[in-house]
Amino acid sequence: MEKSICSRGVIITEGDGAENSVCQNNGCSKLNVHNWFNDIPTPPITTDIVEIQFKNTRKAFYRNSNNLPLTKGDMVAVEASPGHDIGTVTLIGWLVNRQLKKVNLDPEKSEFKKIYRKAKPADIEKWLEAISLEHNTMIRTRQIVSELDLNMKIGDVEYQGDRTKAVFYYIADERVDFRELIKILAEEFQIRVEMRQIGARQEAGRIGGIGSCGRELCCASWINNFVSVTTNSARVQEISLNPQKLAGQCGKLKCCLNYELDTYADARKDFPRTTIALETKEATYFHQKTDIFKRIMWYSSEPNSSVNLIPIPVDRVKEIIDLNKKGNKPFKVVEHNNNENVAVEIGYGSAIEENSLTRFDEKKTKKMKKRRKRKPNNE
Repeated sequence: MEKSICSRGVIITEGDGAENSVCQNNGCSKLNVHNWFNDIPTPPITTDIVEIQFKNTRKAFYRNSNNLPLTKGDMVAVEASPGHDIGTVTLIGWLVNRQLKKVNLDPEKSEFKKIYRKAKPADIEKWLEAISLEHNTMIRTRQIVSELDLNMKIGDVEYQGDRTKAVFYYIADERVDFRELIKILAEEFQIRVEMRQIGARQEAGRIGGIGSCGRELCCASWINNFVSVTTNSARVQEISLNPQKLAGQCGKLKCCLNYELDTYADARKDFPRTTIALETKEATYFHQKTDIFKRIMWYSSEPNSSVNLIPIPVDRVKEIIDLNKKGNKPFKVVEHNNNENVAVEIGYGSAIEENSLTRFDEKKTKKMKKRRKRKPNNE
């Protein structure tokens, strides 16, 4: 068993080629990339650029100009402005080129900071002391912000490895003049201050939490690129536009609304537009809701009411629309027998039966009834 320290100061153990889940639960291995070429003695392409991860999701690329024998999980001291920082090696070798291509960085034209050395025990000890100061620094900074009456929220504080600098992550709805705040922080903590604005989603990813699904937040466990989410994603999937149910812990629309969006969009490609009314000799029917995967569309004779809903297969809806374009009107939207088959197919049932208190009781058989009739009255 080998012991090492992750990018959040958590001591982890490594054995049998797998990392302990303690580190993963603390967000250290959130953006892990498995090196598929680790067992190959002569990799196809080598590079001196190394991917290094710092606190939470912050990653950067550095050049191993001193040709240090680095492996994944090594703690290294890297160039910073000013001083040096401490990080964990997360990726080396050929796959670094793939990661650079993913983030649109040209290794030949871009300038990379240097890796100084492997972290010494004194470097790690000083770095762990800096980590222990982060929480108290954040609480004190929030008090100072409140005293200055600034419209901003301090979400997190990250100290540099040599304790000469700290990054303060904040959230603000509008532009904030924090020049006075920087002076106070620099004087009180004796450090160089950097203010970095983040969004509500990024804050949720840094803090973490449990979602309404009962699992750890996606932004805190594996998401690294935030894609915009709109209410159109809910409309395409026929989800009720309830703000309380659609919003996540960050107050924004849930990221998971985009997970199955492409599947739903692909499934309803041949569906007719819901704004088209169905003209029949009996009445005019208006769309109310859709079951995409069962290919059923519900129509009602009232445009703003869901009374007397009629389930109609998509093929039948397209057939009626084609007839209306030619100037013809069918007598009914769905024949009576077909309507019953559709209702059975979609599992239609009475809500009263579903909520009955006796629905789980065993039904009395005919034999039980006959036995009770045969019993004498004295018994």
